[in-house]
Amino acid sequence: MNVIYAIDVDFMSFESSSTIESVLHEQRVFSPSLDESNKCRISGLNSYQKMVDEAQVDPIKFWGDAARKELHWFEPFTNVLNWNNPPFAKWFEGGKTNISFNCLDRHLKTSNADKCALIWEGEPGDVRRFTYKELHSEVCKTANALKSLGIKKGDLVALYMPMVPEAAIAMLACARIGAPHSVVFGGFSSEALRDRLIDGDAVAVITADGGFRKDKEVSLKPAVDAALAGNSCPNVKSVLVVQRTKADIEMQSGRDYWWEDVVTPQSSDCDPEYMDSEDRLFVLYTSGSTGKPKGVVHTTAGYNLWAHLTFQWIFDIRSDDIYWCTADVGWITGHSYIVYGPLSNGATTVMYEGVPRPSNPGAFWELIQKHNISIFYTAPTAIRAFMKMGRAIPDEFDLTSLRLLGTVGEPINPEAWMWYRDVIGREQCPIVDTWWQTETGGVMISPLPGATPTKPGSATLPLPGIEADVVDSDGLSVPANEGGYLVVKRPWPGMMRTVHGNEKRFRESYWEFLRPKDGSYIYFAGDGARRDTDGYFWVMGRVDDVINVSGHRLGTMEIESALVSHDAVSEAAVVGRPDSVKGEGIVAFVTLESGRASTEELQTDLINHVSSEIGPIARPDEINFSEALPKTRSGKIMRRILRDLAAGADVKGDTSTLEDRSVLDKLRN
Repeated sequence: MNVIYAIDVDFMSFESSSTIESVLHEQRVFSPSLDESNKCRISGLNSYQKMVDEAQVDPIKFWGDAARKELHWFEPFTNVLNWNNPPFAKWFEGGKTNISFNCLDRHLKTSNADKCALIWEGEPGDVRRFTYKELHSEVCKTANALKSLGIKKGDLVALYMPMVPEAAIAMLACARIGAPHSVVFGGFSSEALRDRLIDGDAVAVITADGGFRKDKEVSLKPAVDAALAGNSCPNVKSVLVVQRTKADIEMQSGRDYWWEDVVTPQSSDCDPEYMDSEDRLFVLYTSGSTGKPKGVVHTTAGYNLWAHLTFQWIFDIRSDDIYWCTADVGWITGHSYIVYGPLSNGATTVMYEGVPRPSNPGAFWELIQKHNISIFYTAPTAIRAFMKMGRAIPDEFDLTSLRLLGTVGEPINPEAWMWYRDVIGREQCPIVDTWWQTETGGVMISPLPGATPTKPGSATLPLPGIEADVVDSDGLSVPANEGGYLVVKRPWPGMMRTVHGNEKRFRESYWEFLRPKDGSYIYFAGDGARRDTDGYFWVMGRVDDVINVSGHRLGTMEIESALVSHDAVSEAAVVGRPDSVKGEGIVAFVTLESGRASTEELQTDLINHVSSEIGPIARPDEINFSEALPKTRSGKIMRRILRDLAAGADVKGDTSTLEDRSVLDKLRN
């Protein structure tokens, strides 16, 4: 998600009478211990159910009470929810607040003032720490610097940054003066950056000379120069540049400014702008499979509340926790669970510039040991990569500081879930497997560590206030264990408000694809799912990742899970290809564990293994062995590329997010 999931249903061809068949069963259940439950703020299923019931019976009171309790308001809101013009919601009308104030200023009058707010570690090993008081000072200086460049409330500022503290500082500074930010992941090409600058009407860009990734310097400022070349983005008047790598870059007089020169001299006092609840906070672009990227719009108060509450509930945050989310701030996960959610709760959050790499495959475990990290939140893709490397590497490090593990970005295979629990969590740490999207603003379905028994591979139950369901093409609930469309039936505070500049696309893509006969609006997430007899949700992948084999609709996630459960397989991606007899055939791309050879015997064994695990209908027609799979820079497998390759077609669409183009070249051959 993704990274959470970037959905676009404009091109979907789901058959109206079809459902997704779900036949992979997982029987293991892990319940919180009584001691663990007693330590948590939401202790036991009864506490969870009480909150669910309160939100169901009177959602206006539930959300209103939460907003008054959890956020600071300069002026109180007069109306909790305006849903008079669905699907366009207005939350906490009349209220005035500022997310920068909620993340910083309100902590300065408490013992948190001198608490560490941010621990940052660069890939070369340099470390910087900021208390809440120090972070507030840096944010105020940056806010004043932006004002000195002529940036005012309502102006959109683009960030194209490495994972350095200035990225979080710039986000908070923009929010402080009421300038919505649009963070563009630093791995995007200059063309992708240009598209987003133009679509968002950006007036300024904050960037860096470069950053470090996998033992290499990665340049950034030249891409900004290329994006702005030829007056292609005439609204961009200034570029603020952080010096990170000390690379030799060009600076255009009158447009480009060094961060140090502009920010350092500023005053450390900057009053926060009083923002209306529905004022834009940020625009974050997600890549659809076709067409131009969608600018997902989130607004101030509702997003603040949802990021705040979900972080608090899911991670059961405590005053002494050191929390680390491994995402990049260029994705929604970095927005909600590196910056805004943790800081709004007064937590200590960790940012890391690097990633595991050949020179330091144990980088993540080294960081956990070094900083005594207690909560670790990462992607299933990373976990599967760790599995492939083997447990010898994490076993070299002291991971006993960990008390809670989380996963984010895509459904996790049960075997990867078990490895994560057993090897990293030492069979003691609960796992919160979270489902959500850029569009939802925060987590929607997840276990709560002190309340929810967990099942490997299931995101379990919706959070309080989230009415999720699995429905058919008429918007009607399907029976237990029958696959269908994953939807949300009521508005929630963190929901996206629109697609920037394209309300029609917002309505059609998210709210009008599935319309119940009563004419109500339900949010379609773009994912297929099933709900088991315990009410647990099993996300089966995006509906465009569903394969129709002889009239049977099979979720690719479950076939991938069956493949990964084989001891030879490290990672798998499954796609469909046209078949004149069956409609679609099943094609699997597989990477093997170290030391395993790709033989015809293994190919046959894997085909039989899937048939045994799921049934003959899921039997792959073809197994392709590959050293690596095509992934975005956020770690998501680009199944769209694999579908094109499996069909023998040219790879279509935007490939600017592909991390390693050599993987694509090898697969083509």
